[in-house]
Amino acid sequence: MHIGITWRAIIRKNHSKNKLKRAICDIWYEIDVINRSYERTNKNQGECMSQFSQLNNSLSLNPIDQVRPDAPQLAKFGQYCIGVQTIELVNKDQLDVLSINDANPSPRYDRPLTLEVWYPSKTLDASTSKQQSRGEYKGVFLRDGETQVTLTGRAQRNAPPIKTDSAFPLIIISHGYPGNRFLMSHLGENLASKGYVAVSIEHTESTYQNKAAFGSTLVNRPLDQMFVLNEITRLSKLPQHFLEGLVDTDNTGLIGYSMGGYGALISAGAGVTQKSIEYDWGAPNESLKMHKAGSEAHADLIDSRLKAVIAFAPWGRNHDFWDAKGLAGIKVPIMYIAGSDDDVSGYETGVKALFEESVNTDRYLLTYQYANHNAGAAIPAPYESWKKSESLGYAPFEHYADPVWDSVRMNNIAQHFCSAFMDLKLKNKQQQASYLTLVSDSGEGVFSVDDNNQPTQAHTYWKGFPQGSAKGLSFAFKPKE
Repeated sequence: MHIGITWRAIIRKNHSKNKLKRAICDIWYEIDVINRSYERTNKNQGECMSQFSQLNNSLSLNPIDQVRPDAPQLAKFGQYCIGVQTIELVNKDQLDVLSINDANPSPRYDRPLTLEVWYPSKTLDASTSKQQSRGEYKGVFLRDGETQVTLTGRAQRNAPPIKTDSAFPLIIISHGYPGNRFLMSHLGENLASKGYVAVSIEHTESTYQNKAAFGSTLVNRPLDQMFVLNEITRLSKLPQHFLEGLVDTDNTGLIGYSMGGYGALISAGAGVTQKSIEYDWGAPNESLKMHKAGSEAHADLIDSRLKAVIAFAPWGRNHDFWDAKGLAGIKVPIMYIAGSDDDVSGYETGVKALFEESVNTDRYLLTYQYANHNAGAAIPAPYESWKKSESLGYAPFEHYADPVWDSVRMNNIAQHFCSAFMDLKLKNKQQQASYLTLVSDSGEGVFSVDDNNQPTQAHTYWKGFPQGSAKGLSFAFKPKE
């Protein structure tokens, strides 16, 4: 259309033959200009499509190990290369909660559990850094329990563990309901690179592909956690096992998210209420009574090897699974991490109430302002989760992401605080306490450094955070009362 208009305009302006010749030349010039413009447009579009393709390819790799340029200091990966292996366990002769009925009030079964284990494999230096290739986690189920995807990270499958004279502390990771052992894999890799053995449990009857009645999760979550602690202890003493001499289970940390956080609180000493035992939608036949506050069975669960707990959005206080009496049983240092707009576990009557009532231990509370239930815990939403699931009726993306916060930023902040807390409590690195001694509202912190980029006396900004990068966060600490 543009060429036709140009042709008619030039002919009207040039009536003589000589002028017509010049007009024809002008027409060819116009055509050449248009062709060149078209070529440039195609080239630019091609470059844009190439950049989009590269971005698309990057997203489709589903990386779990991203660290943003503005990430806080301790989010960065540590000095070790990372190995990863999968372990299959069976906890024999357990209460089969799903099969309880009037005729058989206490059925038993052998309960299988799958673990993903990250560990230091060798010291990271210039040469090993160049040799490191991307590791893959294949066949990982999404929230719909149907779609399987591949995640990528830094861990190398079945890499030999580092030879060490000093065993590394153990950190047990426990996912939500439903979830899987990869839901918090960003923490598994990150912590292993810093000298920990991180073990993530895949809780039977609580995963995307085998989610069952809620009562099983209520009863089994803390039992699974403590069984894994015992089994890792056994394997660490088993000749020729890759964990032999590698892990120090006398210094164990526990990280739980949502129902994993629920289990972590029970494992840490918080016995449940009689009211929660009697819920008709809870565990059948009052099978939850084994975790009742003050009961002998719950007292037997408590293990002195557990030295630190981090609970992301722990579920239960907003449904009266605990009261002040039960929470007084927590004697292990604990860090709570939550979103202020959590509509699953609750905040004021949920996670914040847990923080306030855990009076017999030192406790911390990190809050992502305006974040919902997924604050900091879950990996970034895999690329395939962006598509609507017909079985769920929504995109699984919602299970991983937050409407307000960037997932990688939340992960990096969580990695920073988990590293500081576990270093302090499991490795006795007292210098890490300064990362946990903060003004409560990050917005009130003053960023002031000298010409050598060293903090001045006026500097009160959150330690380890680049200027402006702590916005939207708050932090609280209360000592044992």
